[in-house]
Amino acid sequence: MQQQGGFGGIERCCRQAGVSRAGYYRHWRASVPRQEETALRDAVQRLSLETRSYGYRPITVLLKREGWAVNHKRVARIRREDNLLCVAKRGFRPATTDSRHRLAIYPNLARTLVATAMNQLWAADITYVRLSEEFIYLAVVLDTFSRRVIGWALADHLQAGLALEALEMALDQRAVTPGELVHHSDRGVQYACEDYISRLERTGIQPSMSRPGCPWDNAMAESFMRTLKREEVDGRAYRDQADARARIKTFLEEVYNRQRLHSALAYLAPEAFETSRPPVLRSPHAASATPAAEPMGAEPMCA
Repeated sequence: MQQQGGFGGIERCCRQAGVSRAGYYRHWRASVPRQEETALRDAVQRLSLETRSYGYRPITVLLKREGWAVNHKRVARIRREDNLLCVAKRGFRPATTDSRHRLAIYPNLARTLVATAMNQLWAADITYVRLSEEFIYLAVVLDTFSRRVIGWALADHLQAGLALEALEMALDQRAVTPGELVHHSDRGVQYACEDYISRLERTGIQPSMSRPGCPWDNAMAESFMRTLKREEVDGRAYRDQADARARIKTFLEEVYNRQRLHSALAYLAPEAFETSRPPVLRSPHAASATPAAEPMGAEPMCA
């Protein structure tokens, strides 16, 4: 009847159908909300399956971008009623950081540095990836301004070459101005070893390291690793290292960098956030010289 209303009007259609106008409108008010609820529920289910690790807030943002007038409480209710839950995390975590060494330790420059443009502060970290019969290890380098993964490497060992490979990828992708970039990491031997520090210094990058016992000093890298586990690794059963490499590469370079929404980036993906910001020629936070290494124990323990 709605489709024919433009030709003869609602009154004529009601007369032809043998119903009153009041009856028609009562039916319309009762049926249209149910149709809208069904269509919205279908959209929520579709987006939840496409982005299986998203909670109700990012799903709400995606729905609004599709034109839906909906708030997060309604989306949370629909997801709860339809049992659309996020992927759960696993408990066991093998150690990836060995800070029991006598190598030089550098002060934490990242504590007071807030990146206002690309290539001001990079964060590096290493995590494990579970295969069916063994663990392999992933090293990443992030640009903290946009949270973009700019370097990564995957191997079956925790030697310094793993971290160096990720760093080399980052250096290949970014043009670094000597003296204007801080590289932050934990105190692991991979980042404190001579080969890694020498590579940073040759490029004019200032090393920075977390305080002992303070994982939140490298909070952005830790947060990324949790996202990687929740949205990719913990939901997979990789056949072997080659399968893990291919799938993780797709997640890092296609999904995370180009598609995943970040609430801290105004719900933009890292690449989109970078292109939406004008370039800054010089960092106001960069130090004038590379800091000297400190002896072990010189920096206070984390409270």
